[in-house]
Amino acid sequence: MLTQPSHPLAPNERIAVTLKSLIDLAKPAASLSLNHKKLRAAQSGAYTSRFKGRGMEFDEARLYQAGDDVRSIDWRVTARTGKPHTKVFREERERPVFISVDHREAMHFATRGVFKSVLAAQIAALLAWTAHHHGDRIGGQLFSELDCLELKPRNGKQAVLRFLNALAKPVNEGIEPFTLEHVLARLVHHAHPGSLVYLISDFRSFNDKAQNHLIKLSRHCDVVLVFIYDPLECALPNKGRFRFAHNEQEVVIDSSETQRLHNYQQRFLNRQDTLQTIVKKTGIALMPCSTVDNPLIFLQ
Repeated sequence: MLTQPSHPLAPNERIAVTLKSLIDLAKPAASLSLNHKKLRAAQSGAYTSRFKGRGMEFDEARLYQAGDDVRSIDWRVTARTGKPHTKVFREERERPVFISVDHREAMHFATRGVFKSVLAAQIAALLAWTAHHHGDRIGGQLFSELDCLELKPRNGKQAVLRFLNALAKPVNEGIEPFTLEHVLARLVHHAHPGSLVYLISDFRSFNDKAQNHLIKLSRHCDVVLVFIYDPLECALPNKGRFRFAHNEQEVVIDSSETQRLHNYQQRFLNRQDTLQTIVKKTGIALMPCSTVDNPLIFLQ
């Protein structure tokens, strides 16, 4: 059963979002920024992003000049011509902001606050409006077990509304199952180098192949992981019997079953440790957010 969240919402808005509620987040988003340099520095020491300010797009390859960064050498052109060439990038006027949102079944759950899916949509909407206020291009990805929709980054309010409409009315029309591994592989393909990429998920089924795709993505984009979780996932109650229902399925958990409770909590801790490890390796920013948190205060 859901308890009252820290921010007032109508009962139905705690389990599902509406387009109007996401549009209404435009005004509060004006107080936010998309600067995660301090967060990244605090988590990963001396890591420095290779992309400064706005996004960068490849322009041309030219002969290597003294002082060029060796990391920018175009090895393919160098091998073909026999002379060292450097990749030249041009600065984009607007930086692409790509927001990937998990809408799988496990996200439609909470014991307190709002459903994880609702919190994810609210955070995504606030980020989209913030990017719009800053003049950035907005694109996104919405995925479930049966579908994965990508929206190419575009300018303007219409791009935000297109993204919000997808958040409010997700579809599950596919027949081929999608895993987090498949989703991240698509994200690597669709997010252009220099993009600021947000991945909002509870990161269930985050396996080794999914990690490899995320590491590959982090080499070309600035990545922020927003880890959505319910307080019950961190620590189960130690007394009583608890019934959980989803559609026609029911599960009863007895707190006297200590081994079962330990296994449940250990799975969450393992997922959390995996994310922390990949953050230390890559400099990706990690932002944990509970279903009882106010999304605006969280982003501030």
